[in-house]
Amino acid sequence: MLILQNISYLHVNRNLLFDKITFTANNQEKIALIGNNGVGKSTLLKIIAGELQASGGLLKADEKPYYVPQIFGQFNHLTIAEALQIDKKLNALKEILDGNVTEENLNTLNDDWTIEDRCNEALEYWQLDNLDLSQKLETLSGGQKTKIFLAGISIHQPQLILLDEPSNHLDLTARTLLYEFIQNTSSTLLIVSHDRKLLNLLTTVYELSKHGITVYGGNYDFYAAQKQIENNALHHDIQSKEKALRKAKEKERETLERQNKLDSRGEKKQKKAGVSRIMMNTLRNNAENSTSKAKNVHAEKIGRISQELQSLRSGLPEIDKMKFGFDNAALHKGKILFTAKDLNFGYNDQLLWKENLDFQILSGERITLKGSNGSGKTTLIKIITGKLIPEQGTIYKAESKTVYIDQDYSLINNQLTVYEQAQTFNVSALQEHDIRMRLNRFLFSQHDLDKLCSTMSGGEKMRLMLCCLTINNQAPDIIILDEPTNNLDIQNIEILTAAINEYEGTLIVVSHDESFLEQIDIQNTIQLSN
Repeated sequence: MLILQNISYLHVNRNLLFDKITFTANNQEKIALIGNNGVGKSTLLKIIAGELQASGGLLKADEKPYYVPQIFGQFNHLTIAEALQIDKKLNALKEILDGNVTEENLNTLNDDWTIEDRCNEALEYWQLDNLDLSQKLETLSGGQKTKIFLAGISIHQPQLILLDEPSNHLDLTARTLLYEFIQNTSSTLLIVSHDRKLLNLLTTVYELSKHGITVYGGNYDFYAAQKQIENNALHHDIQSKEKALRKAKEKERETLERQNKLDSRGEKKQKKAGVSRIMMNTLRNNAENSTSKAKNVHAEKIGRISQELQSLRSGLPEIDKMKFGFDNAALHKGKILFTAKDLNFGYNDQLLWKENLDFQILSGERITLKGSNGSGKTTLIKIITGKLIPEQGTIYKAESKTVYIDQDYSLINNQLTVYEQAQTFNVSALQEHDIRMRLNRFLFSQHDLDKLCSTMSGGEKMRLMLCCLTINNQAPDIIILDEPTNNLDIQNIEILTAAINEYEGTLIVVSHDESFLEQIDIQNTIQLSN
């Protein structure tokens, strides 16, 4: 069992990330921890794993959790065995089997005589049996590193497992193995993920926000349905409050008009009756005071309703606040943009693909490139964009405007500010206020414009990239997206999905996120195998 009571965390700069987080994870429970980028999901996992110290609160766990982080660069200098913390046991077992039965070796092994067998079985399950445990992690791909740490679960057999974006970098085969493990394990799971297929395998959703933890007793689809009900109610409340604000303003106008008419009529009567100037001034002052009081009463009411409306609007999902406004691509639908016949590419005198590729890309198509890790998806993208020339076969490439958005958003210059980056796409000489207005549509406030791009999250970079495409005077004919959802939270994936579905040009996507591919209406697949 895992118990968190009033856990708080302050950044080094003393900014409060979250406060008084309280929840319990029961034995064998499978929990999804979700929330927007920056709310502290990864930080909370690190606190539970013991890698960070909470600023306050109490944490209890029956045993030390097994933690699979999102980033593995810190382990690159270690061997696989060292990273999994099994090197000493394996060395002790080898020494004992070689006849060196010392007390030190026996204590190190601690009667774990099956450690080597579990290693072999775990590596075989995750299709890593071609690796040597003495290999350095720096020699492995991102997907292999993830699978190494997932294999460590079977080796260590923990009861409490923390996973931070475990399906990132995994191809479809490895993701299927991960899903099977999640379904079959009896361990307690706490998983941070944006992979909706994975999230639907879990039994409880914990949503982390600035207000704390909200628990939803079901999988992700159940959570999404509940959030939709909440958002519908919020929209209804906003509409009711907008109506109340209009009525209050109309009432204020009517009241003041009526008061002005009465004051004017009264003044005329008083003049006809020959009321003295001193008395007239007194009566006029009284009328003005009465009008002022009426104004104050209405202003107070309007101010209160406006504040309530602003508070309600602040609770809207980000996607409901955004406006995309993509221009149409210039090319007519159905035009042949790229043709490949008997296409192949070689590395070290060896062809990359088992079978030569034959395909066409037509304007307006939505295509996904599929293949396991290392199957040559990035190579094919470079051929399509003209950065590589194939060693075999022929290609035809029509003149077209292509934008390639990789996982790191390399089109964004990290040395520039948000506003400066937007200006680099301003080829039609839009005025400064137009640029600021478009950035605001993509949720960049006045305060954000001087922010360095290097400090932005993946979701912010994605929004800035989309904004830059709308600032350009013409939408690209082809947009190529390489694993676009890897660094995004669920809300930013929804924003990206909505933007893509408004785009009418040609789309080529590399992604292992089946839910995302389904939602952007992919029509055709180019399958790669090697």
